[in-house]
Amino acid sequence: MAEHLFIDQTAGKATRYQQVLPQIEALLSAEDDLTANLANVAAALKQTFDFFWVGFYLVKNDVLVLGPFQGPIACTRINFGKGVCGAAWERQETIIVPDVDQFPGHIACSSESRSEIVVPGFLNGAVTLILDVDSQYLGHFDQTDAVALEHLMRMIERKL
Repeated sequence: MAEHLFIDQTAGKATRYQQVLPQIEALLSAEDDLTANLANVAAALKQTFDFFWVGFYLVKNDVLVLGPFQGPIACTRINFGKGVCGAAWERQETIIVPDVDQFPGHIACSSESRSEIVVPGFLNGAVTLILDVDSQYLGHFDQTDAVALEHLMRMIERKL
């Protein structure tokens, strides 16, 4: 298993995604345990992009339950349709929020989070997990993030 990422931190966002995604795919291919894989993915994204918070929520008994993450303490459970994560679960689509204070019903796990992107993961057509990434900067996420993180979730889905 690789224990180091090789990322040019001076490169732009798109280039860093191009560098990190194949390395994450290699990590995933060598391990079958979901918890281990999600933990390494969260760590790789946090290390590559220095996001404020990166983590996963898993659908368990009709609620999102906190899974592996990197960052400050987070909300443990999120209901269907609630907050950005619950909305992405309900809509079954990626949601980019440039300013979390403007998102109706936003759940503020940390007041330092300013923008967010949430990407659902599917098994047999149903959302089974959510990738949640927060930034301490307004307007941090865009279509580059959405395309790359959706590609990442397709890699994770193949391991479900």
